[in-house]
Amino acid sequence: MTTRWRSAAVAVAAVGLVVGPVGAGAGAVYAWDAAAPTASVPTSTVPAPTPTPAASDEFAQLTPAVTRQLDTAIKKVLAEAKVPGVIVSVSAPGKGEYIRSFGVADKATGTPMTPNLNMRIGSVTKTFTVTALLELVDRGKVALDDPIGKYISKVPNGDRITLRELAGMRSGLFNYSADEDFYKALTSDPDRRFTPQELLAYSFEHPVLFEPNAQFYYCNTNLILLGLVVEKVSGVPLDRFIDREVVTPAGLKHTLFPTGSEFPSPHAQGYTNQTASGKTENSTEWDPSWAWAAGAMISDLPDMRSWAKTLATGTLLTPATQAQRLDVVDALPGTGYGLGIFNVQGWIGHNGSLPGYGSLVLYLPEAKATLVVLLNTDIGSQGQEPSTLFGEAITKIVTPDRVYTLPAQPAS
Repeated sequence: MTTRWRSAAVAVAAVGLVVGPVGAGAGAVYAWDAAAPTASVPTSTVPAPTPTPAASDEFAQLTPAVTRQLDTAIKKVLAEAKVPGVIVSVSAPGKGEYIRSFGVADKATGTPMTPNLNMRIGSVTKTFTVTALLELVDRGKVALDDPIGKYISKVPNGDRITLRELAGMRSGLFNYSADEDFYKALTSDPDRRFTPQELLAYSFEHPVLFEPNAQFYYCNTNLILLGLVVEKVSGVPLDRFIDREVVTPAGLKHTLFPTGSEFPSPHAQGYTNQTASGKTENSTEWDPSWAWAAGAMISDLPDMRSWAKTLATGTLLTPATQAQRLDVVDALPGTGYGLGIFNVQGWIGHNGSLPGYGSLVLYLPEAKATLVVLLNTDIGSQGQEPSTLFGEAITKIVTPDRVYTLPAQPAS
């Protein structure tokens, strides 16, 4: 899932799943991108869960030889995809731990990338927003099958679209980050503050794409609505609720939902070609309000390693609610999407992308293995999000029977 925007047929996918061409002159970029306006994938009215692939649960011992293989594979992706810098962590109990950084955090100064840097995490934010919603479900404050119209007025089909369908990307609402006027507004003034209501207005100018639950369509609009539900029901601003009820209980020390363009130091510089000119620019200080509940958050490697397990195992939720979260629906070949979470060949988690940054946060339950990738560009390569290329290269080595491959959702 990714946080991108696109001009015309290109959408700013604020966090994740599938995107088409990104930015003027950017070429076709596809990934499971949370904000890109892409063609939806039909599913049955009551879709069957994607089965976990029949594969070995073996996870490679992280010996010096395997470590060298990982170094070589990551450096190859770094060079071929022209990624400035990347941070990688791979670990599993009894198998060892691999933590490395490659490339630069700042192209102007040549400052090397290091594992301690803060990074924007894009659509991984969705996992926090949906966790906040599910905590309210566990407290009996909301129900997943409540219509969104019970909480937010003037939503197209609001009397029939449920909170479950919003969290599962099956609402049929238009993705605001696919709107041409939104793209122009954002790229002409990256420091602009957007309100959630302004973001929804871009979406609601368009007709709904399909009936609720008829298809899968990765859409940032869904998460803006869920963020507003959390605020309305809790009576607390979303950033404060997530910090108090999700980040703190999860024991995360460097995870932040910014209310402006603040970006704690030390952090890497970010580079994007999702710009008005189509040229690559430094987007480090761009205001992430346009992504809000869908992709605005900041974190670091230790926190994302911890969050991968918390998210996949449901530490903050009741077992019944976590089971509903993980009840994935077929989204793309080999990939299922649950409630703010995906399952790709058995790897559970989410990816993220927004201008200048990319992330991949995964957990493999059978091996209790964690994989985290953080990088300082969103510019795609080989028709893929760069985080997907790293994830595929790494899992080919450590779990060859469970290779992380996130297929592109067909572009409209």
